[in-house]
Amino acid sequence: MEAGRRDFLRGAAVTAAGAAAFAGTWAATRDSAQAGTAQPSGRAFEFEGAHQAGIATQQQQAASFCSFDVIAGSAGELRELLQALTARLRFLTAGGRPPAGDVQAIPADSGTLGPVVPGDGLTVTVGVGASLFDARYGIASRKPARLVPMPVFPDDQITASSPLHGDLSLQICADSRDTVMHALRDIAKHTRGGMQARWKIDGFHAAPRPSGTQRNQLGFKDGIANPDVAQPAVADALLWTRGGHGGEPAWTEGGSYQVIRIIRMLVEFWDRVSLQEQQQMIGRYRDSGAPLDGSKESDIPDYKADLDGLVIPLDAHIRLANPRTSATASSRILRRGYNYDRGFDDVGDLDVGLVFCCYQQDVSRQFEVIQNRLAGEPLVDYIQPTGGGYFFALPGVRGPDDYLGSGMF
Repeated sequence: MEAGRRDFLRGAAVTAAGAAAFAGTWAATRDSAQAGTAQPSGRAFEFEGAHQAGIATQQQQAASFCSFDVIAGSAGELRELLQALTARLRFLTAGGRPPAGDVQAIPADSGTLGPVVPGDGLTVTVGVGASLFDARYGIASRKPARLVPMPVFPDDQITASSPLHGDLSLQICADSRDTVMHALRDIAKHTRGGMQARWKIDGFHAAPRPSGTQRNQLGFKDGIANPDVAQPAVADALLWTRGGHGGEPAWTEGGSYQVIRIIRMLVEFWDRVSLQEQQQMIGRYRDSGAPLDGSKESDIPDYKADLDGLVIPLDAHIRLANPRTSATASSRILRRGYNYDRGFDDVGDLDVGLVFCCYQQDVSRQFEVIQNRLAGEPLVDYIQPTGGGYFFALPGVRGPDDYLGSGMF
């Protein structure tokens, strides 16, 4: 344990000043990159702010969702873990040239992205689970008011080996898969004495075909009706936590509740269902994404004109998920899902599906209300939720001396 602590403290030594230097190096070098699909995107998102990046940020192409058990031995070591994590994210999201060292020393970087680390649209969104606020660190009174372990819902397929819960979560997204992998490897190296991996799943954002919203593994467009959180009034009502209101500790201001659901799609069975039946279950045309009473994906279904469900069935997925009434407007969520592919299972069936991720102000008022409406829908014969968890995405870092989760102490 003592050796692990020394490694952990060594990893925490990166300073904000160093990160700023790295950012400057990257800014000077990224514009000289040659164009081409093998090159990084050149995007770099601002690390500091009232909210973490990766929530309202437009989705990148690749993602990893990771859960960890915190093994820090005290509240002080937990604080050092979060400070080390913050320092690494400052550098990784900005990009830059890692410090040079003697060739006989351990390299500062894995080198998997070359001598200069690109920003490449990287965001790393850090969340904490309810279990972090047990008796270990003396922060139980600081727990976000609505943070609880994710329950098992009626249609879930949960076993003893299912990937569930965790003390700390990382949503790592970037414009390239290798940038995501590099970030996770770097974070693991510098935080090994403070946390250990619990579960991980990788995702990809499908290209719009032919345009518009990405398609999921069932062939339907997914995420069409997201609320417009670019409007501050909408984001404040649905997305961000209000510290000091509704029982929330003041430090939670600017955070958001994250739900991760690993949803396997039984595509071998789905592919034997008629297109008409598929569209009736979803409530949209597969090709265009338009609701069954519309012609394009952006059309808003008119449920009032179809009270008996003759056009869009009353148990269609889109109608249950978002009835579009004044009474259900406050239960809307911001979806940020990714497709996944884990190869074949033990009997040779494809293990593919959706890493469903959403953000909201109140899991009980929003996600769980929607989940309860969806219970027993026709689609449950073709999907299997197999894991995930509830996490609280921490408020953003507000200055060079701040760090993720500072308000917990």
